[in-house]
Amino acid sequence: MKAWQHLKTIWNHKKMVRKGCFKVGLYRQGIMHDWSKYTPVEFLVGCKYYQGDKSPNNEERKVKGYSAAWLHHKGRNKHHLEYWIDYSVKDDCMAGMKMPAEYVVEMFIDRISASKNYQKEKYTNHSPLAYYEHGKNHYMMHPDTRRLLEKLLHILDERGEEYVFRYIRTKVLKKRKKGYKNVR
Repeated sequence: MKAWQHLKTIWNHKKMVRKGCFKVGLYRQGIMHDWSKYTPVEFLVGCKYYQGDKSPNNEERKVKGYSAAWLHHKGRNKHHLEYWIDYSVKDDCMAGMKMPAEYVVEMFIDRISASKNYQKEKYTNHSPLAYYEHGKNHYMMHPDTRRLLEKLLHILDERGEEYVFRYIRTKVLKKRKKGYKNVR
């Protein structure tokens, strides 16, 4: 039964991300989002620790001291900020590298979809921002990536989904070849 519930959660999440990515013109990312969740290292953990209201990776982490599923997932999916952590040649330490705008946007849509998936009818446009703010002090993220993600989360909170998706299409993704530091 947990396997079926977990599979339905994945399908629902992927459907929401695909819908959001399509709205902003990221068709390939909408289709390819989170395919690694079907690999045994991720899927079997999801089935074993499925709870329905939070990531099963957190439970695996409690039991084993780490999450093999998460380590696998974040290393294969460019929309996770952890994928972009590397040694900084400038500071000689680990640091967040600047993410391409299309992956920041996918990360943003992923956060909306995860919040909707886990919170169901309790979800509001503030939910993804609240979740982000709860853990933002430990995120290792490039300053430009952080600014763009926070800007999108605040626009969603203040103006709603339709407005933020239009903003992404017309302002963020139109300028991605030039960088997104100066997105207004």
